[in-house]
Amino acid sequence: MSQRVVVAMSGGVDSSTTAWLLKQKGYEVIGATMCIGMTDRARGGPARCCGVADIEDARRVALELDIPFYVFHLREEFEKEVVQYFCDEYAKGKTPNPCILCNEKVKFGSFLKRALELEADFIATGHYARLDFDERIGHYFLRKGVDQKKDQSYVLFSLTQDQFRHTLFPLGELRKEEVRNKALQRGLRVHDKPDSQEVCFIQESSYHSFLSERFEKSFEPGPMVDRKGNVLGRHKGIPFYTIGQRRGLHLAKGKPLYVIGIDREKNTIVIGEEEEVYGDTFIVESVNWIVPRERIPFHQTQVKIRYNHPGSEAGLSPKGEGELEVKFKSPQKAITPGQAAVFYDGDTVLGGGWIKKVLS
Repeated sequence: MSQRVVVAMSGGVDSSTTAWLLKQKGYEVIGATMCIGMTDRARGGPARCCGVADIEDARRVALELDIPFYVFHLREEFEKEVVQYFCDEYAKGKTPNPCILCNEKVKFGSFLKRALELEADFIATGHYARLDFDERIGHYFLRKGVDQKKDQSYVLFSLTQDQFRHTLFPLGELRKEEVRNKALQRGLRVHDKPDSQEVCFIQESSYHSFLSERFEKSFEPGPMVDRKGNVLGRHKGIPFYTIGQRRGLHLAKGKPLYVIGIDREKNTIVIGEEEEVYGDTFIVESVNWIVPRERIPFHQTQVKIRYNHPGSEAGLSPKGEGELEVKFKSPQKAITPGQAAVFYDGDTVLGGGWIKKVLS
C-alpha cells in the first residue's frame, strides 16, 4: 500500500512540481492549500503567496494531476503565530523573520496536524532543502539544497525531529531551472509563474502602513543620535527602522549614514557611518539544535545572520540555558536583533537561534 502525503500547494511552480514528482514516485498524493485570509496580490506588483488567485492556481494544478484537493483554513493560527509576532517584534525595536515562524508554527505545525488527521504519513513542501536519516542513531539531519542560490535551510532551523519525521523535501536535489523544466514538460500551467517575494501578508511595497493600521495608537517620534549622544534629527517611530538601514533617514551629512542601533527604552535611533554598522560578537537566544550537541564543532562553524547572508566563520560559546555567544572571525555587516542566526558545518544545519543583542 502506497504512503499518503499531503503536499502544501501554494499555487507556485515549486509546490506544484513537488506534487507531480511524488505522484510519479508512487505516493498517494493529496494537495492542500493554506487559506490565511489574504487578499489577491496587487496587479502588476510582486507575487504574494496564499491569496485567492493562488488557491485557484493550486486547485487547477491538482485537477490536472488528478489528485484530491483541500483548503485548510488557518487564518486564526496565522494571525496568532505569525502576524502578531511580526508586529510585536517591530514594536520592541527588533526585525522579525515571519517566514521562519510560519514554517515552524503553521506549515509544519497546524498544517501538519491537519494532514495527520487525513491519515497522511507525510507532508511535503517545495522547499529547497534536504533531509538525511541516520539509522544508527535514529536521527534526522537537515542539509542545504543542491541549488545554493535557492537553498532554504535557513528558514527551517527551528523544526524538530518529530516534524522532520513527517516531512519530505523532493526539490532538495534539484536546481530551480530543472524544476521549471520538469513543470514545462508535464504541461503545468504554473511552470513560468514568478516566485513569491517579500512577506506574504504585506500587500504594499513597505510594511510601514501595515504596522500603522495594526497598532491602535500612533508611534511616538524620538531623537536620532550619534554614538556620542548628539542629536542629528527626529525619527518617525521605532518600528519603522532596522539595523543597517540607510534609506529614509532624511539626514544630510555629506556622507552615507546608517542605523547602527535601536534603543526601545529611550525611544532613540542611533546613527553612524558604514564602518559602525559592522560587528563581530552577539548573543543568540532560544537555540534549537538539530545535530546532537556532542557533535557540534563549537569552535569553528559557519554562521548565517539573515537569509541572504553568505555565512561566515565563527565560534560558539554556551552562555546559560538556551543562549550562546557568537563571535565572528571577521566583522559582519548589520547583525540585527530579531533575525535568526543559523549554524552550519559544511552543508549540514547544526541548529540556530534568535539574535538577542549585539555586544561589539
